[in-house]
Amino acid sequence: MEFQEWFSLFKEQVLATSFLEWFAVIFGVAEVLLARKNNILLYPAGIISVVLSMYLLVHTMLYAEALLNLYYLVMSIYGWAVWQRNNQEGKTLAVSWTNRSEMLRACSIVVGGYILLYTILVKFTKSDVPAFDAFVSSAAWAGMWLLARRKIENWVFLNVSNIVAIPLLIHKGLLMMALLTAFLFVVAIFGFIDWKRIYKAQY
Repeated sequence: MEFQEWFSLFKEQVLATSFLEWFAVIFGVAEVLLARKNNILLYPAGIISVVLSMYLLVHTMLYAEALLNLYYLVMSIYGWAVWQRNNQEGKTLAVSWTNRSEMLRACSIVVGGYILLYTILVKFTKSDVPAFDAFVSSAAWAGMWLLARRKIENWVFLNVSNIVAIPLLIHKGLLMMALLTAFLFVVAIFGFIDWKRIYKAQY
């Protein structure tokens, strides 16, 4: 695909984007930027983005994708509750590195999530990229779990998901979403650096 064709496709997608889609994207970007700053408001922003995304996916009959977003909603509520509880108790959940047990759990989420999603996508959907789709989601699941626990490695897992998602979105012709994911990839790099700085400042 030549540059002119890419640009024309991108322009068409921008013009065809609904207000709900724009709000979903805006709040999704806000979530990542707030996460980078270790700000609890990342969760309400993320919940708004996920709810809007789920509505749009169901409306377009992409039920499997909508189901995947349900996990993000649950983890956002869980993370918000954990952070809020610590704030109410007068203590802050410190940013930290994962220990061996937590890393094993995160990897288990990736492997278990991959097997579950791959099976669902192969048996119950017409997905032509079940392996890549399942991996992107399962890696992001682990990243969200680590984010809720304020673990620095959450950025690594999220970016492993992003780096696979970018060519996958391009393959599907979703250039705008690919560009958004590329933006989130860059933000996550700085998020990793910022959280390392926050960790050092705690001690």
